[in-house]
Amino acid sequence: MKTLKILSLVILVSIVSVGCKKYLDTDPLYSQDAENFFTEEEHYRTALVGAYDLLQGSFMNLWIGEIASDNSIAGGESVVDSKGLHDIETMSHGGVNIELRNVLRWNYAGITRTNYIMQNKDNISFTGKKQLLAEVRFLRAYYYFQLVKYFGDIPLLVDERIGIDELKEKERTPKALVYEQIEKDLIYASALLPAIAVIKGKATAGAAKSLLGRVYLYQSKFAECADVLDQVINSGQYELAADYSTLFAENSEGNSETVFDVQYSGLEGGSYSCLICLEGNAAPGFQGIRQYSGPVYGDGNSYNLPTKDLYGAFGPNDNVRRDASVLDIDAFIAAQSNSEITYAIGGGGHTGYYNNKYIKRIGEFGLPDNDLTSPVNYRVIRYADVLLMAAEAHSEIGSAGKAMQYVNEVRIRAGIPALSSSGEQLTKDIYNERRLELCGEGFRFFDLVRTGEAANKIEGFIDGKHNLFPIPQVEIVLSGSKWSQNSGY
Repeated sequence: MKTLKILSLVILVSIVSVGCKKYLDTDPLYSQDAENFFTEEEHYRTALVGAYDLLQGSFMNLWIGEIASDNSIAGGESVVDSKGLHDIETMSHGGVNIELRNVLRWNYAGITRTNYIMQNKDNISFTGKKQLLAEVRFLRAYYYFQLVKYFGDIPLLVDERIGIDELKEKERTPKALVYEQIEKDLIYASALLPAIAVIKGKATAGAAKSLLGRVYLYQSKFAECADVLDQVINSGQYELAADYSTLFAENSEGNSETVFDVQYSGLEGGSYSCLICLEGNAAPGFQGIRQYSGPVYGDGNSYNLPTKDLYGAFGPNDNVRRDASVLDIDAFIAAQSNSEITYAIGGGGHTGYYNNKYIKRIGEFGLPDNDLTSPVNYRVIRYADVLLMAAEAHSEIGSAGKAMQYVNEVRIRAGIPALSSSGEQLTKDIYNERRLELCGEGFRFFDLVRTGEAANKIEGFIDGKHNLFPIPQVEIVLSGSKWSQNSGY
């Protein structure tokens, strides 16, 4: 991470060990046994950095949230290159899928790191401890939310580490109880976190409330969602950035629209064998133009390619937002002068479009291999998303005035006419606005599922089955078959 620099903390736990050098090798300074840790303030702060570290895997949420939807195809070198993503694209995924297993393992690794701190929270006292624990609980809520939205019922462990013994004893917890814990953590965090982070990348009260609003929305708790997001909006702390076309550039990070983002660094290399070990953002390189040579962009691996359907969904006056979100490669080449541009098409599919929000650009390269070391942050929560979530919640509870006010703030920034719809049509218009404003950011599949639109929008989607992803089969085996599989898999 850039400012919140990663100092990896070893946690010896079989289920969530990802088997890479970063987790197995440590500097001697931190190679002490766990029972003698947390005897100094610095131990807690080092462990907290380690808990933030697992946010690095958020690029996987971006990929799956788009590729599982009508927004993108998997792309890549071939259909067997990252086969798990291609299976997700075609809705043929099952219990053996490395990408889905990574989602489960990486997020449980993050939970284990937060629980490790909470397990030892009473060892010593020091100034700032309450705020530190608020950050810990924000992170735990974030990791649990990822898991529950992917898999539904999941084993819930609070304030204890997750090892092989705990795994064998623990069955899946009903998702309602998991959500209850997530809400508790975020309510606690929002009361104690500062309004403004002293260190870039740290959680804030606004981030905790915004994430809580998202959690409420996913449970159709619209009144609670509207209330907490109104607090964020009325705080006056955030506003939409003026220029959408530069919103996702590295030099635009930390702007007025940023509520919470994952900090990445281009100053440390990595390996394809351990993507969670990276300090850079893998998404821009993977989503870059294959064997590209020319201005503006760098070459990449042509993953997560937007569909023609997404490109065509933008209205005739929505060109600024469309072009900032989706790159039409042929139109881009035709518009250039005095430039010879070449690129290749991968065997994993080609649409003619690329994710222009997270793509490798000249001037935003990290160290070699720069496919893996992009310094561009992942925007977890933008103020535009807060406005659209609040608009949807208000529309659902019959507060059309506020709903239109919020959604039209987003539309006016995009340079398109305000909405004037009402009732059920207003809610549907807000759904569509979410697609256009947030495309390429990992929300689309989960939005379609929670709003009941997935079966009508996603080819091959079976309602009652694909609403959740399957529990990785290897984890079911490791649990001694205590974890049941999701319906239909």
